[in-house]
Amino acid sequence: MAKRVLLVDDALFMRTTLRKILESAQYEVAGEADNGQAAVSSYQELKPDLVLMDITMPIMDGIEAAKAIRQADPSASIVMCTALGQQNLVVEALKAGARDYIVKPFDAERVLEGVGKALAA
Repeated sequence: MAKRVLLVDDALFMRTTLRKILESAQYEVAGEADNGQAAVSSYQELKPDLVLMDITMPIMDGIEAAKAIRQADPSASIVMCTALGQQNLVVEALKAGARDYIVKPFDAERVLEGVGKALAA
């Protein structure tokens, strides 16, 4: 059975790009959310195998959402997406429970590597 991924990014273009990369590698996109608050409720509803989430978003950022998701499900697999030059946020995201991070603009190979590592952990 295909692993199910929840995509979380406030930019539709980024979610579409990630969807294409994941589906080309036989992952199933279980759902999408455009902010951290929606990600937390979508996670609880969809129970995906992995969350691929942007750090910088409106309403609730990815770090707060990661904390909330991990509090509800300590075994949750989360990979953060970040823009170049946000290393301090990456450290914070890893402390919040993210298993890996990928940098925008996305390199398909790196996305699949990060997703694969997080799911194998």
